Amino acid sequence: MDKIDRILTRGVANIIPGKDILRKALDGKKLNIYLGIDPTSPKIHLGHAVSLIKLAKFVELGHNVTLLIGDFTALVGDTSDKETERPILSPEEIRKNFKTYKNQAEKFLDFSKVKIRHNSEWLSKLTFKDILNLVQKFSLNDFIARELIKKRLNEGGHIRLDEVLYPIMQGYDSYFMDTDLQIGGTDQTFNMQAGRLLQRKLRNKESFILATEFLMGTDGRKMSKTWNNAIWIDDNANDMYTKIMSINDELIIQYLTLVTRISNEEIENINERLEKGENPINIKRELAIGIVGKIHGAEAAQKAQEHFQKTVQKKEVPEGIKTYTLKKAKENLIDILIETKLASSKSEAKRLIEQGGVTLDDKKITNPNAKIEEGIIKVGSRKFVKIKIKE
Repeated sequence: MDKIDRILTRGVANIIPGKDILRKALDGKKLNIYLGIDPTSPKIHLGHAVSLIKLAKFVELGHNVTLLIGDFTALVGDTSDKETERPILSPEEIRKNFKTYKNQAEKFLDFSKVKIRHNSEWLSKLTFKDILNLVQKFSLNDFIARELIKKRLNEGGHIRLDEVLYPIMQGYDSYFMDTDLQIGGTDQTFNMQAGRLLQRKLRNKESFILATEFLMGTDGRKMSKTWNNAIWIDDNANDMYTKIMSINDELIIQYLTLVTRISNEEIENINERLEKGENPINIKRELAIGIVGKIHGAEAAQKAQEHFQKTVQKKEVPEGIKTYTLKKAKENLIDILIETKLASSKSEAKRLIEQGGVTLDDKKITNPNAKIEEGIIKVGSRKFVKIKIKE
């Protein structure tokens, strides 16, 4: 299997109209290839890295590669994998979110060889007549036949009209940039098909879609901002290492395949080790060291491994943890978790407590309104704070 075959096979769920046709096109000339990301959050997670790594491999083959920031499409928000409508973001929120994107994405992409564009460059300039010409190329039936859209309609949910325009906007991105190949997750297939349609109808040109597999999150579901199961690119080294160590054993090979660049032969060898009964924790250590090292550097990865061994495996309290001082009987546990940033909201704090994820000196606290004495509060397996009472 040569380099192109590996790119078109590893971590790939589908290629439209087909692998052999795309393979021939890649052999023949430099293609215009792009991946789009909407800045609907200030962070990107390891699941996004699947497509970023794929994009980087096309850079290495010498193709014309663009990372498209959907600063205009983010005004609508894609609902391809959402059961409810997205909240509408302001232009200021979108600009703020974008500020962190490049710093995170450059962990996987060499931006000296990648173009960055924003779709506000062209979408904001379309006239109403332009939009009418575009929408006439599409059928409403295709949109409402989508599984999640149909589900929302059947349940009496609200669907904004601008949501219907989202695939057309994304399709116009592909047309405007004269794209040969679009890359995205399988949930983006419908939207990417809109780009193929416009290329064919307006330019009489065949183009391609490469849909990548989904990376599963720490709870075994698709990694998502919504489900609180993401490994964030900007997680510190300790948190990232611990999250990777917490994934289900059956996801080890998927993580090796999708978010590392070790060879297929190495992955096969690791799979054989697992099948022969080697303890999965040994493989997960290698996986965690590799991913954390890629993002934070080898030294930080080694320190994260030592921290994990002390705090999780040996259940020691790490050195240098923060101290929080409170007055006697003033604050309950929920207040403390929010004040110390161990929880982001009252609802999250309550959920953590009720699920048994909070301890004081290794004793579980299940009452959200419990009054706290001095000791070490631990949330999960990696967050600590020392509580002192002001005399």
